[in-house]
Amino acid sequence: MIDPVDIRLFDERMTTMTADSILRERGHKGKAKRSVIDQAAATVILQTALDAERTRGSAPGESMRGSNE
Repeated sequence: MIDPVDIRLFDERMTTMTADSILRERGHKGKAKRSVIDQAAATVILQTALDAERTRGSAPGESMRGSNE
């Protein structure tokens, strides 16, 4: 049996635009940029969540626990 896991919602709007900007600054263009944009956006989401947790001392995002109870 797997213990319940707290699922959290985290606002990921604008992460693709942020990733696009970072990739452009680092010289990625065209197909090279398109092939890694989703990976870069995922990295932005994770880093933002980790930074928020470190700053606040609590898990980032909105907990879904109890929303169906």
